[in-house]
Amino acid sequence: MNKHLGSFLIMALMAVTGAASAADYNKPPADDKLYPACVKETNANYTGGNDKSPVRGQTKAQAYCMCLWNETPDDFKGSLADFAETPKGKSMKSACEKHSDWKS
Repeated sequence: MNKHLGSFLIMALMAVTGAASAADYNKPPADDKLYPACVKETNANYTGGNDKSPVRGQTKAQAYCMCLWNETPDDFKGSLADFAETPKGKSMKSACEKHSDWKS
């Protein structure tokens, strides 16, 4: 019985830490221009961006763009929304859609 309880506790801990790490993205600095531009562009071009996301306190567009912002290189200077539509950004787009529970 103890063996099963221990296995259960380990699996529960792994599930909790995995779920927490998915939402542990850094917030863009206040002077960042890429993130707000991404939110504006995705809301203008796609529906459902203002719906609640699984990320506490964020809309789907905010969670999607927060993911894109964190997954691009630090020296990235282009449009996050446009980059996600390129062949190079396709896998990132898929991961960020999953993160935000939003198919943009």
